[in-house]
Amino acid sequence: MSKSNRIACNPAATPSSPDRRRSTVGTLRAPPRAPRHPPTPRDLQHSVLPQPASPSADAPRLSATGLACRRGSRLLFKGLAFEVSNGEIVWLRGRNGRGKTSLLRLATGLATPEEGSILRDGLPASQPGRRFVFIGHANALKDDLTVGESLQFLLRLHGRACGPQAVHAALEHMGLHGRRHAMVRTLSQGQRRRVALARLAVEDQDEAPLWLLDEPFDALDVDGVERLNDLLVAHVKRGGGVLLTSHLPLDTARLRPREVDLDGFA
Repeated sequence: MSKSNRIACNPAATPSSPDRRRSTVGTLRAPPRAPRHPPTPRDLQHSVLPQPASPSADAPRLSATGLACRRGSRLLFKGLAFEVSNGEIVWLRGRNGRGKTSLLRLATGLATPEEGSILRDGLPASQPGRRFVFIGHANALKDDLTVGESLQFLLRLHGRACGPQAVHAALEHMGLHGRRHAMVRTLSQGQRRRVALARLAVEDQDEAPLWLLDEPFDALDVDGVERLNDLLVAHVKRGGGVLLTSHLPLDTARLRPREVDLDGFA
C-alpha cells in the first residue's frame, strides 16, 4: 500500500488490550462529493490556459552564454559565449575531442549543458521552436533503398515530405540526378555524403532556418565542395544562419565565416 493510501492511526484510540475502553467518539465522515461533469463551453471561455513561449524574431538564431559541456568525467569546454545571427556562417573549430560535435548536440536540444544556457531564437534549445536542420557526421542512408527513395525517406522523417520532382531537383543540384535510381549500397562515400546534403536544397525552398552541420565537407571532391558552397552562400543571402564544423579548410573568401575556436575555452 502506498503512503498516500495509508490511514494514520492514533495509538491512544486503538485498542491494544482487552481491558482498554473502546472510544465513544463517533467517526467523522466527509460530505459526499458532487458528481463531476465535463467542462461546459462557458467554463472553458473563462478558464486561463498557459500559452507556450514563442520564438523571438529579434533574437539571434543561436546564442550561448557561459556554456560548459562535460562528457563523462572530462570537461570539454567552459565559459563559452557566442552567437549565430541571420545571414551568418560560424565555423566551429578545435582539436579532435574538444567538443565540437557535443556543442552541435547541445544546439539541437539532444544534450544538456553542464553550465550556462544555449538558446535558439530566444528559447532554450530543449524547447520546441522554429524549424532547424541538423545533419550529423553519419549520413543516415538506407542501403536497401534507391538514392531517390532514401532522400525522400530522410525528408519525410524530418517533416519535409515532398514529391519526386523536388527530390530529383535536389539530387540534380548535388550532381546525382543520373544516380537517382541506383541503390545506396553501390555509392561511394562521397556520393553518400552528397545524398545526405541534398536535404539542404529542399529545406531552403520556402524558408531560411538555422543549419547545424557536422563536418559537411567530409569525403566530398572539388565539385562536391563547390556545390555545397553554392547552397551555403544562397542560404545566408536569404537570411539563414549556419553553424558548422570542419577539419578541412573553408573557402573563407566566398563564405566569409566567423570562427569560434573551442581550444580557447578548454
